[in-house]
Amino acid sequence: MRLDDRRLVPLVAERLVAARVLGEIRNARELEPDQVVRVVRDPLRVRLGEADAHLGRVREAVQGADSTMARVIRVLLFDFDGTVVDTESIDLRSWREVFEEHGVELPLDRFALRIGTLAGPNELDELDALLAAPCDRDAVQAARRLREQELLELEPIRPGVRRYLDDARRLGLAVAIVSSSRERWIADGLARLGCADGWACVVSANGVPERAKPAPTLYAEALQKLGVAADEAVAFEDSPNGILAARAAGIFCVAVPNEVTKRLDLSHADLVVESLEDVPLEELLARFA
Repeated sequence: MRLDDRRLVPLVAERLVAARVLGEIRNARELEPDQVVRVVRDPLRVRLGEADAHLGRVREAVQGADSTMARVIRVLLFDFDGTVVDTESIDLRSWREVFEEHGVELPLDRFALRIGTLAGPNELDELDALLAAPCDRDAVQAARRLREQELLELEPIRPGVRRYLDDARRLGLAVAIVSSSRERWIADGLARLGCADGWACVVSANGVPERAKPAPTLYAEALQKLGVAADEAVAFEDSPNGILAARAAGIFCVAVPNEVTKRLDLSHADLVVESLEDVPLEELLARFA
């Protein structure tokens, strides 16, 4: 018995048919009922109606397919700071200028510990530790934030990100932000970059250290909000803390380091690229086919 073309073909896009061996299936018309159970995954949106009951297809069987089945990616999860826009280099520059104005050097190894998280050393504590007398913290922070804002106005979206967003939407993939930063900071940044619209959700730590990366909390929350499994998502990160968070949540992670984080240990990422321009989205997705 063969499936009714009128029901299957419109529902399964040719490019998204997941075969156990590449090229095994050229057309959805070649699928037998038992092959559908093994090959077609629930994310392909094959509807199970009364007319399909005689085929013996159930959602549980589809989800329980063997581990060799191709993965279908439905969601792209982007870190914000350092990944969508290189705020990490701005952060480093503004703090380095503060330390230099006080005649001391910013300890880079200590600074790196707080990238992508809310834990780690406090810069003002680090500065005071190098001075004979404590600095005026309010004045230092106010001046630094002013400088940071000046630099942010000049910082563009990172290469390849906008193309990824456009291609994701064209392919029907959801995109979301997963960040240790505050939601207001992220919203302002996206608005400035001209890409505030189209995000399925924004998940942020909002000042709560326990939620921040490297804990997987934010990623787990994003998966739940979007209604997808970990193996249906790809995360894009620039820092070790972010990579550890994504991997702890079971998500494939692409590291896209910036000028600051490229010197850090990114070995826990599944893939490291210098720029998203180097790997077009469809080429990346082909890795899961």
